[in-house]
Amino acid sequence: MDDAAKAKEQRERGIGYWMERVVAEAEKTRADFAADPVHDLRVALRRCRSMAESFRAVDPDPAWNKMRKAGKAVFSALGELRDCQVLMEWITKLSGKDDPAGDKLMAHCLSREQQFKSAAAEVLAGFDARQWLRWAQMLEARARRVEGHEDVFQVLALEKWQDARHLHSTALRNRSKVALHQLRIGVKRFRYVIENFLPRHHEKWGGDLKAIQDELGDVHDLDVLWATACAIHAFGGEEERSRWNRIVSAEREKRVQAYRDKMLGPASLWRQWRDGLLKGDDLRRAVLKRFEIWAAFQDEDQRHARHVLRLSLELYDGLRRAGVLKVNEYEGVTARDLLTVASRAHDVGGAGTHAHHKRAHRIMQKLEPPPGWTAEHLCMAGLIGRYHRGALPGMQASYSSLPAAARAVINALAGILRLADRLDEAHDQSITRIRVERADGFVLIRADGYRELTRSAEHIAAARHLLEAVCGLPILIRPGVEGKTPTAAKAV
Repeated sequence: MDDAAKAKEQRERGIGYWMERVVAEAEKTRADFAADPVHDLRVALRRCRSMAESFRAVDPDPAWNKMRKAGKAVFSALGELRDCQVLMEWITKLSGKDDPAGDKLMAHCLSREQQFKSAAAEVLAGFDARQWLRWAQMLEARARRVEGHEDVFQVLALEKWQDARHLHSTALRNRSKVALHQLRIGVKRFRYVIENFLPRHHEKWGGDLKAIQDELGDVHDLDVLWATACAIHAFGGEEERSRWNRIVSAEREKRVQAYRDKMLGPASLWRQWRDGLLKGDDLRRAVLKRFEIWAAFQDEDQRHARHVLRLSLELYDGLRRAGVLKVNEYEGVTARDLLTVASRAHDVGGAGTHAHHKRAHRIMQKLEPPPGWTAEHLCMAGLIGRYHRGALPGMQASYSSLPAAARAVINALAGILRLADRLDEAHDQSITRIRVERADGFVLIRADGYRELTRSAEHIAAARHLLEAVCGLPILIRPGVEGKTPTAAKAV
């Protein structure tokens, strides 16, 4: 593929392209709301709304949600019309000649189709295309900030895979119509992330994902068809009802079995999809990258955030090597990763504003836990960031309700972050590197660029207290020894 073709393919995967498609498809649909234009407009809207949902996981800008809400009204109105048109296709397929039940169902759907067309036309008339295109320009620019980070979208895909896999287990267990419908939605959401953001995976899996979604969609359509026939009393007698029941049930069972053939057993598509996504250290690094991008969208002073992270990791690694810091991990997430996330996010509440450390904690608690993390891990990372300034860990409900082991990790890592943040109090990166040594009865921190007789040094001295309490030793901070440059800590 040449550069021009790659550029075209890249653009046609972008949010701006699909938002422009919505406006173009809306014009075609207004003509007569025929089945194909309605379908094409819904596809374009679905692409936009599913992309927005994924981008919102890393970018909290409210425009993503405004766009989704603006598209939802049209999407929903067209959905009722599209469902009706699909039922008409099924009726044509399943009914025979001189079929009174089929004729009654078709007449009912034709009547409903006209009502749905009128309702959809009214909603589409209120669609603000100019505002939609303004959002398209702005959101395309924001989306570019995530370009090149396929690993982040693999994390999102894995989350959707886990959700869908859980719905699969539920559907197999109770076999209800509702469970199968929820499973279809779960598979669709997984497919959308693959389709929108992972072209190499989509090339391999796209056909199977569409086939599975279509089979589950057919099951849902047949369930709706049967429920509609019963609701309007379409059957003239028990014999006609039984005949239609046999036809609908056979078509439904054929598709359920096709799903089971592909999705059960050691060679199931579930396993193939999971094996093709990140795992182990690759997944761990991708989760950290996702947090990094998320924090960067909310904290403009990324130089300070990166510097505080580096100082924090130098402190953590140095204290561990010196044998005065014992915390290592909590429930499968390393203390170093918790510190990394807390350091990146400690100013997302608005650095320099009142109580921003408290807001940062609340923001963290609203996030969905990525793979390998739990809500408790997010709470811990938020509390570590919350205690980088202000009150010490104590009676706050979110802190005191945690297990003692979690509180011990928070205390240690908050002590490190508190000191690291003060070491860059002026946000000027004047303290460039630090080295930790254990001496007789105390811990010595040598900091390149540190000056003792300054107001900043006074604030740094006050920030030592929590870390001293955790280590059980006094901490002294002195200027770095000239000629000795410690090795920089790696973020991941």
